[in-house]
Amino acid sequence: MTTLNRLHVRGYRRLHDIDLQMKPFMVLIGANGSGKTSFLEVLSLLSAACNGQLSSRISDLGGIADIVTRERSQSIEIEVSSPVQGREPVDYGLVLEPRGQGYWIPRESLTQSRGKSVPFKHIDSAHGTVRYYDTQTKALVQPDWKFDAFETALSQVPKMFREPEALRATLGATAFYASLNVGPRSPIRSPQQMRPVSLPGPQGEDLVPCLYSLRESDPDRFEVLEDTLAAAFPDFERLGFPPVAAGVLAMAWKDKNYSKLMYMHQLSEGTLRFLWLAALLCSRDLPPIVLLDEPEVSLHPELQRLLVSLLREASSRSQIIVATHSERLVHFLEPHELLVGETENGLAQLTWADTMEIGDWLADYSLDELWRTRRLGSAA
Repeated sequence: MTTLNRLHVRGYRRLHDIDLQMKPFMVLIGANGSGKTSFLEVLSLLSAACNGQLSSRISDLGGIADIVTRERSQSIEIEVSSPVQGREPVDYGLVLEPRGQGYWIPRESLTQSRGKSVPFKHIDSAHGTVRYYDTQTKALVQPDWKFDAFETALSQVPKMFREPEALRATLGATAFYASLNVGPRSPIRSPQQMRPVSLPGPQGEDLVPCLYSLRESDPDRFEVLEDTLAAAFPDFERLGFPPVAAGVLAMAWKDKNYSKLMYMHQLSEGTLRFLWLAALLCSRDLPPIVLLDEPEVSLHPELQRLLVSLLREASSRSQIIVATHSERLVHFLEPHELLVGETENGLAQLTWADTMEIGDWLADYSLDELWRTRRLGSAA
């Protein structure tokens, strides 16, 4: 599994200068404005940069002028490092600067040390001159096609060596999951078209075919999911998938207390959200990096305990990064899993809880109590 082991951000919103060790499972806590959402945005921006969608993503975020650190920075600099087993890591760097009403990319690099004093360059772009390593000529060459200056070289250069390709694939496949719409007419409450999918969709639009496919193709994993639901909901018995039209399935929930099945439009918000999260985290095709913004919404405290267990298990197959406001979710975490966001002079600081001087406090207090009493950041 290709992951990120370091992220350095300068000049992005309140993340004026953050240099952070990354871990397989990370939960960010902190007050509003402490950089949690910005941290997720940076990773989603990198993903867009790999997929030729940088321009549209910057536009979605409000434009370059809105995301540069106010009055402190003239550019956004992002550097990531990905470990390579038995070799030096692959490093990617991207600089964005405002220009007129838009932006430009003054620098971009993709390198690997390979044990030499000068890193090997897969991409070397500076001030409008783009060069990439051509595997056929074995030299740095300039693009011989119409190059889009508003998108990264990483999204446009031909296939590279295995290690940089793995990083490009990992960043490009990053998946972001935020608030789930569970309203009366939401996709998750409706019958769904049967098609081959392994993920439930950002709004649960593929939850039914995802679960049905899991049952048919991986019954052992589906059994694990149903066992998880039984632990979360003691009256749960099983899931069913009755057809409602040609190629369209509904999902039925069997409760031990009732003879009749319950359908998705009859389930509570918390039940639907937990089912959606469980389907995502149990998927055999989990994206390499998963970003979750406040997944605990509408979940009972006991469900949050089970959610943490699902997140930990999933982190053996994917890098799981969560932003939360939930004190209860924090209660079930270990200090090495917790990243505390605070602000100083209007700028964000992110610190791993296990590097803070809280050892003595943990003898008498839980992590959520330390947070609530402001001995560990602020729960505001």
